[in-house]
Amino acid sequence: MINNNEHCSTSSAKDINKSRGKTATHEQYEAISKRLHEKKEIFGKLKDEIVELKKQEPVDKELVKQKAKEIDDIKKEINQLTKEWNRANPDKLHIDALDFNELLTRRFFVVPSFEIYGGVAGLYDYGPPACAIKANILDLWRRHFVLEENMLEVDCTSLTPEAVFIASGHVQRFADWMVKDVVTNECFRADKLVGEFIDKELEENKDLTKDQQDQLLLVQKTIDDYDGKGLHGLIQKYNIRSPTTGNELSEPYPFNLMFVTQIGPTGKLKGYMRPETAQGIFVNFKRLLEYNGKQMPFAAAQIGQAFRNEISPRSGLLRVREFTLAEIEHFINPNIDEHQKFDLVKDVKVPFFSREYQTQGKTQIELTIGEAFERGWLSNKTHAYYVARVRLFFEACGALPQGIRFRQHLENEMAHYAKDCWDCELLTSYGWIEVVGIANRSCYDLEHHAESSKTELVAYEQFDNPIIEDFIAVEPVKTKIGKILKKDTEVVLNHLNTLTDEQKLNLQKQLDETGKIVVNVPLLNKDVELTSDLISFPKKQNKILGRNYTPAVIEPSFGIGRIIYCLLEHSYWVRPKQENDDEEKMQRAVLSLPPIIAPYKVVVLPKQSSSQYDPIVKKVSQLMARNGISYRVDNGTQGIGKKYARADDIGIPFAITIDENTLSEDTITIRERDSCEQIVVPSSQLAQVLNDLIDSHKTWEEIKQEFREQKQTASEKVGKKQLGK
Repeated sequence: MINNNEHCSTSSAKDINKSRGKTATHEQYEAISKRLHEKKEIFGKLKDEIVELKKQEPVDKELVKQKAKEIDDIKKEINQLTKEWNRANPDKLHIDALDFNELLTRRFFVVPSFEIYGGVAGLYDYGPPACAIKANILDLWRRHFVLEENMLEVDCTSLTPEAVFIASGHVQRFADWMVKDVVTNECFRADKLVGEFIDKELEENKDLTKDQQDQLLLVQKTIDDYDGKGLHGLIQKYNIRSPTTGNELSEPYPFNLMFVTQIGPTGKLKGYMRPETAQGIFVNFKRLLEYNGKQMPFAAAQIGQAFRNEISPRSGLLRVREFTLAEIEHFINPNIDEHQKFDLVKDVKVPFFSREYQTQGKTQIELTIGEAFERGWLSNKTHAYYVARVRLFFEACGALPQGIRFRQHLENEMAHYAKDCWDCELLTSYGWIEVVGIANRSCYDLEHHAESSKTELVAYEQFDNPIIEDFIAVEPVKTKIGKILKKDTEVVLNHLNTLTDEQKLNLQKQLDETGKIVVNVPLLNKDVELTSDLISFPKKQNKILGRNYTPAVIEPSFGIGRIIYCLLEHSYWVRPKQENDDEEKMQRAVLSLPPIIAPYKVVVLPKQSSSQYDPIVKKVSQLMARNGISYRVDNGTQGIGKKYARADDIGIPFAITIDENTLSEDTITIRERDSCEQIVVPSSQLAQVLNDLIDSHKTWEEIKQEFREQKQTASEKVGKKQLGK
């Protein structure tokens, strides 16, 4: 057992969660806001009093001086309350963003692409830890969704011919509103520019009244509902200018976000880099249905790269031009609202932020899936089911419970193909960020691709009980009508079959009364006379065993890069500065990632850089590899405390320490990252214990009960950094 005085407490899991990402309630935020505006009112009155005092003859200089002192004191209180108010913003996660992003760069989680050439905005490279986290998240995603729901996974090309995106509507409507600096032509995304202006006003403008503040907050919450005209109105109202030059801005206009390219050397075939993976699934629907034995409903899944030519990419991984999507297209019968697993998730609690609540300035409300469905907030049971499953997925990923919500799209915000959409949003230092869009795409995609490609994209529904349907038939006397109409026969009969039953009944009535009818046939551009010996329109019945229908689609779409960034923020916290450690008077960052998505599950640490430990390090490494446990070996010459710190700040949950007891007693020390607690296990049980912890078969507390030989190595004097709820 290593006694390294590494300055960790034995805080409970609940305390550890408190250390990760500070948030405040809306009630706390409003209370500070109220106090702030009360102080501003006092400040205003004091200024008015000084003005009046200076008008008096003679001026009471002592009283003016006293009031000036009160104003200075009030200013200090206002500044302090403004800082508290900004820190208490419930719509932001409060971490030290500079330190956090420095950690991501220093430990090579993510860096700008082509960095040595100056980089390109919106393009990033993942380093080893982020690649490992990404692989683990995708593995969890596959198990949680693809395997659980028995989905069909495909891998389609990114390069797509224009005809596909004309049919899908992306060429015409996949756009954001853009404004330009009228002097430099620098481009900005209009809604983001307004949002950033409002953020700055709320944080820095100490002269805002309560009404002005409330108005800005309402605009901020409903910014996605503004069209180009509405955004232009906001830009004029608030006199928003270019943030880089201060110049005026153009009126907003739509900018298509797809990257255009030419396919082939002739340049005649226009194409696009796909902005979503979904179209590859839709155009393969017929084959997928056939592969699935023509059974409905079913779901198809795809993981792949997507590309969007963002207007002004910023905010790191949150707004990029190339990214990984994991998308599901669940095909359902639009006439049947059922999901066989709905009852399994109806009691899952989810924080909902409905369209109605947004426009009324309310906050999210926690409801069960069943309650939200009863309110009519969720369009059907399959849509509701995926909201629940996404909620459970992020629980497994380690998202902060108070940092997740499901927000319904506002009317003007929805994509052209969507009937309804709920975004799963995670709270970050940038605010609430969409990481999953759960859209009801209705029948839009298959209908449009069927029409454009002239391919039938339908499923067949067989009825439990046949339907008897009355209809009016068209019955020609074939031996006679062909001789009369000759080559026009087929055109005339096709036209008659397009008529409604009511129109056919009227024609039969004319035949019964006059013995003939006159029908105008548009394709022939003439009237055709038919007598009762040539044709009739009898009433008949049809026994319908089933029918074709165009499936509707429920689509959960996951932005993997955004998920990685948000989870890293959610897991980030800092151990307090150590005053009693001359070697390391510094703050130590920790990423409390759950083992299932941590980049490596274990770090192997020989106590000293000594050849006597090499055979054991090699043996333990082989044991980890054979058991599928990802690991790193740290053979550095630094002290064990620094080695632990290096593992903590990339999120490795368990450390295996090889020391003199390993040599003499064949035991291994396992150290848990968040609590810094240690247990000693026999080498023969090491793999089993780690697998139980990594796969969540047992908790750390349960493992501690099995292996009681522990030694408290953490300093009791220094606790974790408590940031509150």
